[in-house]
Amino acid sequence: MKQSLHIQLGQQLKMTPQLQQAIRLLQLSALDLRQEIQETVEANPMLEVDDESHNEVSLDSIKENSETAENQELDLDNNDQIPDDLQVDTDWDDIYQGTQGTGSGSGSHNDEDGDGDSWEARNAAPMTLQQHLHWQLNLTPMTDADRTIAYTIIEALDARGYLMSTLDDIAETVRHELEGELPDETFPEEDEMLVVLHHLQQFDPPGVAARDLRECLQIQLKQLAEDVEWRELALELVDKHLTILESRDYLTLRRRLGVSEEDLSNILNLIRGLNPAPGDGIVDEPAEYVVPDVVVQRQGRRWHVELNPESLPKVRINDHYAGMVGSARSEADGSYLRTQMQEAKWFLKSLQSRNETLLKVASRIVQVQKGFFEYGEEAMKPLVLAEIADAVGMHESTISRVTTQKYMLTPRGVFELKFFFSSHVGTDGGGECSSTAIRAIIKKLIAAEDARKPLSDSKLADLLNDQGIQVARRTVAKYREAMRIPASSERKRLA
Repeated sequence: MKQSLHIQLGQQLKMTPQLQQAIRLLQLSALDLRQEIQETVEANPMLEVDDESHNEVSLDSIKENSETAENQELDLDNNDQIPDDLQVDTDWDDIYQGTQGTGSGSGSHNDEDGDGDSWEARNAAPMTLQQHLHWQLNLTPMTDADRTIAYTIIEALDARGYLMSTLDDIAETVRHELEGELPDETFPEEDEMLVVLHHLQQFDPPGVAARDLRECLQIQLKQLAEDVEWRELALELVDKHLTILESRDYLTLRRRLGVSEEDLSNILNLIRGLNPAPGDGIVDEPAEYVVPDVVVQRQGRRWHVELNPESLPKVRINDHYAGMVGSARSEADGSYLRTQMQEAKWFLKSLQSRNETLLKVASRIVQVQKGFFEYGEEAMKPLVLAEIADAVGMHESTISRVTTQKYMLTPRGVFELKFFFSSHVGTDGGGECSSTAIRAIIKKLIAAEDARKPLSDSKLADLLNDQGIQVARRTVAKYREAMRIPASSERKRLA
């Protein structure tokens, strides 16, 4: 085999560690980035969280180089760069809680004034429906055998609070649990099972441990005071005419109950006040806090965009350790300190790059969606990632990272940046209408409809076409279902 040397020219794109770090920081949410900053500060002695001092590279300097979203974009080629000397730092307020008045923060940790939740309340594990019922069972006098039956029934409930197993299956499970301890071989009998079941059905929440919807509603109606108006007729309707109610045949219901239209409306209002899924209100889901990355405020006739100064902590170079770089006792120490210094600078530059990119993209979004901030969702324009990418000179993948898990605080609420992107539908004038705007119009039309004659999907499509928006009935149905709005047959009311 003959050996030879060959020279081959080629190009290969490789991501430097610095670029990889910048991209990774770009896609982190504010809460995740805060944790990343904390871990980096703990690992690198050259970095520290600054609570008081003023830093040279601050958000104020970034804001000065940004313009309002209405007429200008942020210039990334400005001179506000991190210097190469040791005083390299950024400026974010060291506040983890949300801003006052935004409603998006976690609140004050000081509970002495009684305004905040206690530490135990904030960190307690969510209570399940079974745990809620076990707590009540432990306070209820009961024989050991009946308690075993009750425990088995509770474990057979689904998340809504309904009993998903038959009493025969539960009885068989109890026999297996109490094998060798049974009063007799036939225990528990059906009557004994029913006694325990009915006892559990008096627990909180009302309607729990029901075997079907009819029983669930009956339990809740029977727990009302006997003098509650329309209670007896509501019980009769649920017991004998529930299928007619489900078909919304109100004329037949009136005839079967022998009541007027007004009386039937009152009966139905009482039934609508019941909870068909009692277990849903017990599960205490942990609160998910959102920290806005960007704040949009109206200043005169313009909309001003700025980074939220309270979303991230201040980070800067530690002067004490920075001063040791040139006076290290050994070469190994000096090499270590120089490496940590360089990594600290890279990290701070990545943070600054992240915030400049975020501000630039948010400013462009506000500029495009000015109508939304002025008039609401009905004025939303169609917008795709490619449009923002072309406007700010970035790749679509970068825009996708910037807009994921990044939130904007506006006078209309807190929105993820992705909220402002939507597909489009053609109009008669040759223009385009945002799908978000169409959903808002559909919601508005349904809210104003006559409850006796709700608008069908075909009628909604006709109304949209009258406004110049070309949309098919199937598209209307898709948007309506996405907003979890029932069909017209289910929205029909007597009044």
